[in-house]
Amino acid sequence: MNVFVSVIIPTHNPHAERLGRTLKALKDQTHPVKNWELILVDNASYPSVNIANFVDLIPNNLRLVVEPKLGLTAARRRGFAEARGEFIVLVDDDNELAPNYLAHVVAIFENHPTVGSIGGIVLPEFEATPPQWMREFDGILACRDYGSMPHITQGNQRSPKGLPEYPAYAPIGAGMAIRRQALQPWLDDTKADTLSDRRGKELTSGGDNDIIFTLAENGWAVGYFPELSLKHLIAAGRTTTEYLGRLNHGIQKSWIHLLNKHNANPWSPIPAWSVHLRKAKAWLAYRAWTSQAAYVRWCGACGHFEGRVHK
Repeated sequence: MNVFVSVIIPTHNPHAERLGRTLKALKDQTHPVKNWELILVDNASYPSVNIANFVDLIPNNLRLVVEPKLGLTAARRRGFAEARGEFIVLVDDDNELAPNYLAHVVAIFENHPTVGSIGGIVLPEFEATPPQWMREFDGILACRDYGSMPHITQGNQRSPKGLPEYPAYAPIGAGMAIRRQALQPWLDDTKADTLSDRRGKELTSGGDNDIIFTLAENGWAVGYFPELSLKHLIAAGRTTTEYLGRLNHGIQKSWIHLLNKHNANPWSPIPAWSVHLRKAKAWLAYRAWTSQAAYVRWCGACGHFEGRVHK
């Protein structure tokens, strides 16, 4: 069965070497090139992305499109609009897919018709070796390994409180593969771009989680399959205390906004005037002055409080 696959790479002011490795890994895919396409979305880069700089690295099925509206969600939606595939794979511009990634995506979807989205192992490759304490935060750097067994979570799960529950083992944006049929309700959602996700240097997030939540609400299962494997090429600037603190803050704040959108938030709103007091209390509770890891955890708590403020 010659299933057509669309690979989408959104990019904004990409690092040439990391993007080059991303493209080379796609060029080396074992899945027949005639059965998949590559869409590179230049998201308001300055200077514009010039694929002539990567002439020896790009597969011959690449199309470059431009999305002037800044933001990861806008870039992904442009890529989805361009995509012709039955299955769609999201790849970041610092991801290096294993050579059999696309072949495995096709096989998994064909063998699991009720699964709407899949992901796998994301291993970090650090430009600069981080101190051991930072490995606690691999998860917020979009790295994960749930082991050698697959896991499938059925859609429409509910928490003990009866709220919609985010699926366990859900895919993350890096390497996420989606069945187009399952994606359609998210594409039809006029509020899908209300979550800012990454936009320029902002460290907000949640666009990939929004897709997963929407799939689950529509009854689609999601899965983790360890045969899907990629490297996340992590720049040295992303392994500093300051960056991880801002990242954790942005992720936790965005998470509350996502839960609110899907009526899944177990936390009650709080008044704006209480945020500073809560942050001060958390500073003491987390003992944020005692270590860099404690400080990063406290930053996440601050983002959580800000996300809960009455609108």
